[in-house]
Amino acid sequence: MSAPTFDSLIHAPGRLQICAILSAAEAEFATVRDAIAVSDSVLSKHVKLLEDAGYVAVRKAAAGGRQRTWLSLTGSGQRAFAAHVAELQRLAATVLPA
Repeated sequence: MSAPTFDSLIHAPGRLQICAILSAAEAEFATVRDAIAVSDSVLSKHVKLLEDAGYVAVRKAAAGGRQRTWLSLTGSGQRAFAAHVAELQRLAATVLPA
């Protein structure tokens, strides 16, 4: 795993949710959209930013007679997400109990 690093690109709530979902497995665009409760256009913008950073791979394939879009984290995306989560955990551990 990479050293803990805060990643402001991943940290935005929608992108953090996308990375969390994709850290487990490849997912269809519509499944991710529904899971984070956003419109197609909002998800597309988040995915484009993550794809441009090299964190997400987009794959299009025909399934059931329709074109489907599949999303997955790249190796770089997996490492960046793991490092971001580790940094969030490190920061959370510094909070004094109430």
